[in-house]
Formats: sequence, structure tokens, C-alpha cells
Amino acid sequence: MSTAIAPVDTPRPAPRSARSLAGRLVRPVTAALSGVLLFLSFPPRPLWWLAVPAFALLGWTLRGRRLRGALGLGLLTGLGFMLPLLVWTGEEVGPVPWLALAFAEALFVALACTGIAAVSRLAAWPLWGAAVWIAGEAARARVPFGGFPWGKIAFGQADGVFLPLAAVGGTPLLGFAVALCGFGLYETVRRAAAFRHTGAVTRAAVAAALLPLLLPPVAALAARPLVDDSAEDGTATVAAIQGNVPRLGLDFNAQRRAVLDNHVKRTEQLAADVAAGREPRPDFVLWPENSSDLDPYRNADARLVIDRAVSAVGVPTVVGAVVTPETGPLRNTMIEWEPGRGPVDTYDKRHVQPFGEYIPMRSFVRIFNSDVDRVRRDFGPGDEVGVFDLAGTRVGMVTCFEAAFDDAARDTVTHGAQMISVPSNNATFGRSEMTYQQLAMSRVRAVEHSRSVVVPVTSGVSAVIMPDGRIVERTGMFTPGALVAEVPLRSSRTPATTLGVLPEAALLLLAAGALGKAAADAAGARRRRRAQDAATAS
Repeated sequence: MSTAIAPVDTPRPAPRSARSLAGRLVRPVTAALSGVLLFLSFPPRPLWWLAVPAFALLGWTLRGRRLRGALGLGLLTGLGFMLPLLVWTGEEVGPVPWLALAFAEALFVALACTGIAAVSRLAAWPLWGAAVWIAGEAARARVPFGGFPWGKIAFGQADGVFLPLAAVGGTPLLGFAVALCGFGLYETVRRAAAFRHTGAVTRAAVAAALLPLLLPPVAALAARPLVDDSAEDGTATVAAIQGNVPRLGLDFNAQRRAVLDNHVKRTEQLAADVAAGREPRPDFVLWPENSSDLDPYRNADARLVIDRAVSAVGVPTVVGAVVTPETGPLRNTMIEWEPGRGPVDTYDKRHVQPFGEYIPMRSFVRIFNSDVDRVRRDFGPGDEVGVFDLAGTRVGMVTCFEAAFDDAARDTVTHGAQMISVPSNNATFGRSEMTYQQLAMSRVRAVEHSRSVVVPVTSGVSAVIMPDGRIVERTGMFTPGALVAEVPLRSSRTPATTLGVLPEAALLLLAAGALGKAAADAAGARRRRRAQDAATAS
């Protein structure tokens, strides 16, 4: 009797069209993934190290690509990064402003990625590629409308091993080191794989590829002695008041008097705690931005209650107010208020926020979103650096959005600030990640300039940050509170403070030189091809 043998089903290969489609999708998906990893490296997640594999994936995506293809891949990276990072911008006004801003910022990323693809054919391309990335960040920090530096790679590194480099060359050098390490990781893996499989790459070439991977962390380790929280000029005891707001969102300031009263009440409570010995007596008190949306120069009631609170605590107090002159733009002003004397000095915010504090192209923007008319009267920028003398301590003022700009914090230090205050108002953005992203900026600024940084916020998170970037006191969100802490005062300057824009300028020159060399090489290759074609034709 014969036994039938069942046929064996052999797997059929996927249709060529399906394989081709999958192959075409690999790089776009990887490009978007690299952007998502960059987003995930930012606070509130302590995943700073994800930025390194993000740049490694970006290097694989872009290396050797044609410029047009690199532009599209770069746009996917930018969208993967900026869409989730900036989602808080649509918290109260809907998706249109968020999508418009994210797309605009993604375009800068796309252009940077195009440049990275162009220089990826050069020797030592990770170095040039990292410089091109920083050139892209420099551009979007300045244009349009004064720039929007949110999402600089450095701002995701407040908990990272690269942070000491901020004291050497500021945020440009810190971001450059992260990108260089990521590109170096990809190049090391690529060369090691080629050596293993074909032997076409020498061990020396693999070792050379390790240099951009290992140099940034080694440089950061060498820079650690610059991170110093010693009290060169003694200490100051500072109090930061968080009064809280009546409700979240854009309409929180519809109850402007309630916001002011909350800060008055919490300051008077602090005064009672000091009198009872429950808290140490502060040398001065810091209120947040917009803690009085009633102009105390024009509103007698506001002036009266501020005077009452400052007299109760008995020390100089910095009050954030909206100043409303008869003519001209509004002013986002920090006022130094002395007990028994009233206002003695002011600082007007210099970097006012486009589409938040003023509306560029108002009639055009109104076509897409009528919420622009919530900003009924534009704010104007100040033109002087703000450093207050508070009971003998020189305190630099960097108001909210200004913490994202390199010049804002540095200017206060070069004008003598021994510590920095970053008064902020984040109530508009609810419980979003915006607060934590901004707090990380202040931590980077602390290390960059070796200064204590105190962040009083209307609704949280308020914090006290040491010159080494550590947070030693913080509040929760949407709860009233008062932080009282002793902070070191310092007057020495870090290399980053002294050098100012020079590290960024040097990186821009590196990027420009590499792009020029890449363009010259491409032009030479085209000439050679034309000559060969002509010779063949003849």
C-alpha cells in the first residue's frame, strides 16, 4: 500500500512591487523616527540620551542622499520633532497656530538636513554635519519675527553628561557635541560593519571614526571643573512667590485682580511665617511675570495692595506687571518695589513673543484664526538690560520667553548680575510640557553662566536652581506656594559668558566652509561628466 505524501507549502516571495514599496518607505519612516526620538529626549522625560541615537538614525537617513530627497526626509524629521514638541501652543487657541508654527520650524530642520546631506560626502562629515545642524538652529533663533529658539538640542540636555560644555561654548557648543556624537555613532557602526564583512575598511579608519563619537563626552568630562556652585560673593536668601491663578487657559487674566490678590496673600503669609520663625527672613522677594495685570502706575487699588504686601514682608520685592501707557504699546515690566518707597526701578521685556504678546500681520492672520483679537493691544519690546540691586545683590531679569535666547541671560551677567531671575507666566498653557521645557532652559543657563537661577511662576513650576543646574526647591503646578532658599552669589565669568557669540560664529564658519567645499566638489563632478560625455560623443 502506498502512502500519499502531503505537499509541502513553500512560502512565496513577496511581490516585487510590495518589496519595492517597503524599501522606499524605510528611509522616510526612519527620518520621522529620528525626529520623534529628538522630541522624547526633551523634558519632562529624563531621556536626554535618546538624542544620540536620533542623530545616528538621521545620519543613516541622509548620508549620500540627493539634495531634493534630503529636503523631504528632513521635513519628516522636523515634523516628527516639532509637532509633538510644540503641541502646547495649540492648548487654548486650537490646532491652526500649532500646526503652522510646527511646520515653519520643521522647514528650518529640513533645510539643515539638506545641508547635512550635501556635506555627508566629505571626509570627516560628522564634524561638518553637526556644524550645519547648529547653523539651522542659529537661523531659526533669529528669523522670522525675531526667531523662535524653542527646541534647540541643548535644551534637552539639562540632565545629560554633555551639560558642562554649556559653560565652555554655550548652547551652540552643547548642541554641536550631541549632534557630533550621534553622527559619529552612525559612522563608527557603518565602518565597523564594512570592515567585518568586506575588510575594505582598515582598522585605522574604524578607529578614526570613533573620534567624533568619543570626543564630545571626553570634552564634557574635561569641562566639569567649570561647573562650580561655590559662593564667591557670599550668599543671599531669596523668596519666590507662586500665587496661582483662578483658572487655566487664556482667560485666566479675565480675573486680573484675583491673580494680584493671590500673590499679595501668599506674600503676606510668608511675612507671617517669617515673624513666627517658620521661615528664614529673605533678603528680597521675587514675584512672577504678570503677577499684576493691573497697571500699578495707573490703578490706585493695585498700587495700594502691592505696597501692603511689600511692607508686610519688609524687603525689596520684584513685581511683574502689565504697564498700560496712554499711547504706544503695552509693556511687560518687572518693577523693583521698595518698602516705604514704592517703585524704584523697572525692566521691560526685550524679546516679546510674536503671536502671543504681539500679532505680526494681524489682518492676514485673522483670516485663519480669530483668536488673534484676544491680543487687543500689542506689547512693545524694551531696549535696556535689566539688573536690579536688591538689598546689595545684583539680580539679572530674564522674563519667561527670553530664557530661550542666548543673549538675554548673558547680557545680565556681563552687566554685573550675581544671580538670575526668570519670572514666568505659563498659566495659558495649562498642564502641558511647556513648563518643563522652559524650566530646562533655566537649568542650562545656570551652568552656561555659573549663576544661581530662581524661577518664580504664576502657576508653576517655580524653582530654585544652583549654578551647577541642580534644582534644590520646586513647587507643584496650580498650587500657591513660596520657596525660600539660600543661594550662592557669583561674579566670575565662564568661557561661554566671555566668548558670547564667538563659538556659534566659529561653527557657522565651519558649516559655510563645508557647504562651499561640497558645492565645489559637486560642480567639479558635473564638469567631469560633461567632458566625458563630450569625449564619448566625439
